[in-house]
Amino acid sequence: MQTSPFRTSDQRKADREEKREAVLRAAVRLFNERGFHAASLEDVAASLGISKPTIYHYLGNKDQVLFECVTRGVDQLRDAADAAKALPGTGLDRLRSFLRCYSEIIMDDFGRCVIRTADEALTHESSARFRALKREIDDAMRELLEAGIADGSIAPLDVRLTSFTLAGALNWPARWHRADGKSRPEDVAAKMVDILTGGLAPR
Repeated sequence: MQTSPFRTSDQRKADREEKREAVLRAAVRLFNERGFHAASLEDVAASLGISKPTIYHYLGNKDQVLFECVTRGVDQLRDAADAAKALPGTGLDRLRSFLRCYSEIIMDDFGRCVIRTADEALTHESSARFRALKREIDDAMRELLEAGIADGSIAPLDVRLTSFTLAGALNWPARWHRADGKSRPEDVAAKMVDILTGGLAPR
């Protein structure tokens, strides 16, 4: 049977998704390295050997590209929270699992972009949506804390303050951790979570 030289619709769709992913990954890395305002779509296009209109074709304008990057990062964090909530064990066990995943995501490209992107870098509409997405992650962390307090595995702490403390500490590796450094993200995450959760258990 002769093989058709024409690509199927599924093949074309897969090819488009692969190219779109490559553009998005190149963009997020430049945004993280140079900052949103210093990195241009021309820089992104040049890094891939494509034209600027090609980026518009796959992702849209610069604000749309950035919003896609931070949305991808928040989605990863939301998935990690959902997975942690479904785990067996105590509330503290589930919280620790989420915090380790949270920290690892923050040290990867899209999670790093969530932390490094200030609200004002986006348009007014996108900024409002970005804040709403981040609130979902904050709410998820508070729910895990509350579940631990309810089952007695976490001391009756101030949930809001504890959530801010945990997130604030775990967000910093997005700025100082180097992907090409000696410390693996999973090792850094495990050590930080051990330090941060040591004071959560009842005494």
